[in-house]
Amino acid sequence: MADRTFGNILGHAGIRSTSPTYQAYQILHIGFAVLPIVAGLDKFLHLLVNWNVYLAPMIQSLLPIDGATFMLVVGAVEILAGLMVIFRPDIGGYVVAFWLWGIIINLLLIPGYFDIALRDFGLSLGALALARMSRNFEHSPRV
Repeated sequence: MADRTFGNILGHAGIRSTSPTYQAYQILHIGFAVLPIVAGLDKFLHLLVNWNVYLAPMIQSLLPIDGATFMLVVGAVEILAGLMVIFRPDIGGYVVAFWLWGIIINLLLIPGYFDIALRDFGLSLGALALARMSRNFEHSPRV
């Protein structure tokens, strides 16, 4: 297992920064931290899109709360998932991937949203890659 102590990370910072694998990890780490936070915040602001249209009527009928309120809960969970990716990408990557799978199931229940479901499946693969790669690049040692 690679030595992942903080001193080792600092000692090899120059080598790491030029490694294509480390650069790919950083792209995934930053992207999967920022994007869920932005999407989550927009559930409250509706600047990008009216997110309520992405909730399948069948799912909405099963909820004990109205769809708009549920989407606010979704937004809060997405913000938390993004924060988890920032601090623990080895766990947060899996959380984002599983979350995306839930979104995919919801989207498959809405005719005409299959293309977005396919895109989200691709994103989930990136989140899984982040979780796996973080094992090599995490800054703190794991037991």
